[in-house]
Amino acid sequence: MKTNSDRITRRRQESQSEILDASWAVVREHGLAGLSMRDLGERVGMRAQSIYSYFASKHDIYDAMFLHGYRAFLDWMNEAASDEEFAAEPMAAARRSIHAFVAFCTNDPVRYQLLFQRTIPGFTPSPESYAVAMQAYEQMRTRLAAIGVKDQPTFDLWSAMMTGLTDQQISNDPGGDRWVQLIDRAVDLLLADVDISTGAHPNAESERA
Repeated sequence: MKTNSDRITRRRQESQSEILDASWAVVREHGLAGLSMRDLGERVGMRAQSIYSYFASKHDIYDAMFLHGYRAFLDWMNEAASDEEFAAEPMAAARRSIHAFVAFCTNDPVRYQLLFQRTIPGFTPSPESYAVAMQAYEQMRTRLAAIGVKDQPTFDLWSAMMTGLTDQQISNDPGGDRWVQLIDRAVDLLLADVDISTGAHPNAESERA
């Protein structure tokens, strides 16, 4: 049997979820910097000041959005390729993963900015939210080891390739595929430069010397 406390908690969670949904709607219309508490209040039928009883600040709303976005990102990437698929067919799974990453980002450029760029001045994710981001990061590092991407510089290059293609697609051909169609070619170029046995660039040691 639910107590009054349970019902209050449930209503509070429902209100927070409604505010979060409305926040995404606002920033998709006006950009991340356009998140207005007044506009947000009008959308959820509250006075702007009342929102602060659910989120202590605008940065707290951004933090909830960051957490929500990274949870969606993990679900999306796991749907594209599972751990089992990486174990069975690592190269095919890796290619699906980078296509999935670019699709996730280009489908929602504002979400991409919040998750992968430092767009909001002074905003730092909470430990809880950042832990989910790191989970996504470490998951990809572990999975890519199966195709030889094992050292930090090579993984950094993989990350730069993913985000670079994404940035170019969003900036210069929104809704198109000019840079999307280069994904497999970019993967081939990167892996041709990697020693699969060690997962590092063949000249990595001499370059550090």
